[in-house]
Amino acid sequence: MATVIAFDLDDTLYLERDFVRSGFIAADCWVRDRFAIAGFFDAAWTVFETGRRGDIFDCALSMLNIQVGREIVGRLVDIYRDHTPSIQLTPDAEETLARLCARRRTALLTDGYKNTQARKVQALGLVGRLEHVVYTDELGRAKWKPHPEGFLAIQSEFGLPAREFVYVADNPQKDFIAPRQLGWKTVRVRRPEGQYARLCAEPRLAPDYTVTSLSELDLAAL
Repeated sequence: MATVIAFDLDDTLYLERDFVRSGFIAADCWVRDRFAIAGFFDAAWTVFETGRRGDIFDCALSMLNIQVGREIVGRLVDIYRDHTPSIQLTPDAEETLARLCARRRTALLTDGYKNTQARKVQALGLVGRLEHVVYTDELGRAKWKPHPEGFLAIQSEFGLPAREFVYVADNPQKDFIAPRQLGWKTVRVRRPEGQYARLCAEPRLAPDYTVTSLSELDLAAL
């Protein structure tokens, strides 16, 4: 039986699309104040829902006929990353964490810009609730998953062998490579609303278990 359950954050403990929505609302407020033009949120969300990534702000501004340079787009990116998010744990995550706190030790390992991820952790009420949090950005961008450094940091913190750890995450392309190599157990949460729900895991990257909700976690099997 594993001693430590470590979680990913985005689309594992909350829905990442809720953060996106919250960030677009913050950006919309700034666009209204700066240009006296409404509709940025609707435009950005429409682009997001098509599955496009990387230039959503450029597309939304173009849809509103707002001609700007890279400085304005950069400002919107900063607002998006640095805003105080309006997000909450999914009900199954809330229930699962409540179950785990009395039975297992817990940790969090998350990629992404540290300040942004820390604001999410704060907004979700996870500060002090999970024993240990690793922001891989603090280790350096090159140490984001699938690099094993973050997982090794958790092992070192708890001082236990790899077989005592489980990693619960959502992205089959990067989340399970390092923990599998280290000897951790792995669980994929394949939420229907998740960003990576449609991705199928290659056999060499596949987790040990797959669930659609954290409520399906069989703690006795971990």
